[in-house]
Amino acid sequence: MSPEGRAPREERLRRRSRRDRPLLVVNTGEGKGKSTAAFGIMLRGWARGYRIGVYQFVKSGKWRVGEQRAAEALGNIDWFKMGDGWTWTVEDIEHSADLAREGWEEVKRRLADETYDMLILDEFTYPMRYGWVDTEEVVEVLKGRPGFQHVIVTGRGAPPELVEAADLVTEMRKVKHPFDEGYKGQKGIEW
Repeated sequence: MSPEGRAPREERLRRRSRRDRPLLVVNTGEGKGKSTAAFGIMLRGWARGYRIGVYQFVKSGKWRVGEQRAAEALGNIDWFKMGDGWTWTVEDIEHSADLAREGWEEVKRRLADETYDMLILDEFTYPMRYGWVDTEEVVEVLKGRPGFQHVIVTGRGAPPELVEAADLVTEMRKVKHPFDEGYKGQKGIEW
C-alpha cells in the first residue's frame, strides 16, 4: 500500500483486469429459477448500458412472459422466440428442431458481429441434449467469441462439455415446489 492508503497503480489495474472479463454462465439443474437468475443478470447488464439479446429456444411466440414485457418497457433489450413450445406439447418435432437450428445460426451471426454485450440463451440446453445443434460446435463458438460478450445459457441437463467450458455454473436443486401438491404455475411466479 502506498502512503495514502491506496494500492499502487499497477495493482489497481491488475485487479480491474481480473474484473473486466466476458463470462460464459450456465444455469442448470432440476430446480426452478434458471431463467429467472439469467434475467436478473440481464437487469444488471441493462443498468450498465449493455446491449442485450435474449433468445428463448423453447418458449413459443404465443407465450408473453413477464420478463419480456419488462424488457420491452425498459428498452435496449432485443427479445427473440426461437421455439414453438415444449417438446411434449408440439405436434411437429422436426419443425422445433429446425427453429432451434435457425436460432443457433442467428446467435452465431450476432456473436460474430458483436451485436450484443450480453446474450441470454434461454432453455438452450435442450437443443443440445436433443441433438438439434452440435454441442461441440456450441462450445467452440462460445469459447472463441470475439470482443466483450457475456453469454448466459439456461436449461436442465447442461452437457458436460458446456459445463467444463463455462466460467460460472449454478445448478438449481428443487427442495419443494407447489407443483408437488398439484398446483399449477402462477402468473408472476412462473411467467
